[in-house]
Amino acid sequence: MLWLGDPTFLLLIPAILLSLYAQWKVGATFKKFSRVRSRGGLTGAEVAQAILRGYGASAGLDPAPTGVGAAGVRVEYTPGALSDHYDPRARVLRLSDAVYGADSIAAVAVAAHEAGHALQHAGAYRFLALRSMVAPVASIGSSLAFPIIIGGMIFGAFTAALNIAILLYLGVVAFTVITLPVEFNASARALRVLENGGYLRDDELPGARAVLNAAALTYVAATASAVIMLVRLLLLRNMSRE
Repeated sequence: MLWLGDPTFLLLIPAILLSLYAQWKVGATFKKFSRVRSRGGLTGAEVAQAILRGYGASAGLDPAPTGVGAAGVRVEYTPGALSDHYDPRARVLRLSDAVYGADSIAAVAVAAHEAGHALQHAGAYRFLALRSMVAPVASIGSSLAFPIIIGGMIFGAFTAALNIAILLYLGVVAFTVITLPVEFNASARALRVLENGGYLRDDELPGARAVLNAAALTYVAATASAVIMLVRLLLLRNMSRE
């Protein structure tokens, strides 16, 4: 079996453990600082809107109406836990239950991070544009790579299927690698804006940094897992040739 019948399966253990730890860490850290209200009293939605309006003003853009930020970016509510994200195609920044209407340090940090992605888009940040280009390839790779391998096993073309799967999975690895600078840069922007804009006090910034660092760990884990899986596929291909 591809998953359990070869020694390369052991490579997945550290990736699984790291992913589990990252998920626990981000959940625990967010929960801890979601209980600490920021002294500024602004909600996540208000902070995101203020950051975007501030960018628009500094970039010479016309003042935006309430709820709309730089370059027409809207800030909207989305259901779910930690489902916060910026959609560059729709130019919408969506904030979850615990962020949109909350005034905790965690909410402010996450809102500022997502606003950082909107600022990346408005400023034509190269890695964000590159990630958007690679995303369709990564989606195809993640959807088709393993069904192709299974098909190769069924029809006696395992090595050929592995070669195709490896090519497809390279897109997944590329996407996760490119995601790292995108996320790190958004967090760095968020922390600078939170400090310079006075959205958080000096003694509140370490909490925001802890939340963003924990979130970044999930992307590191995703990259490590993708790379390990690619290495496993390469080893399986070499073994199939012996």
